[in-house]
Amino acid sequence: MTSTTNVTPSLRTATTMARRAAWLAGALFWTAFAVLEGVNHGWLAGALALLFLILPDLTFLVALDDAPRMAKGQLAPRAVPYYNAAHRALVPLTLLVVYAVGPFAWPPAFAALCGWLAHISYDRAFGYGLRTKEGFQRD
Repeated sequence: MTSTTNVTPSLRTATTMARRAAWLAGALFWTAFAVLEGVNHGWLAGALALLFLILPDLTFLVALDDAPRMAKGQLAPRAVPYYNAAHRALVPLTLLVVYAVGPFAWPPAFAALCGWLAHISYDRAFGYGLRTKEGFQRD
């Protein structure tokens, strides 16, 4: 087994690019699924998909008044738990499983979850991940 300290920079770059390409493929899939749900199930499904595509980044507003005092690229520490909770892919994926096996079926909810997963996938594809407790991007 090799440690990450033995990995050459070019291999690390290739791995990062492959990971980002996979996230981008996922983002395009979830976007297409959200659009399809909006087309098939009406304006409410489309509106919720769009809302949940934007909603995770509204967690920045939790500590908007702290923004001028933060370093470049830093999120206020009190906003980090909300940001990280809204940007964990496991949350909407779990809700999708519950939706799929549950006794209820409301297509706008499914469209919203697709929009949420698209947002998370786009963030990962473009290099934005979860934050440290201090508010900086994790490596």
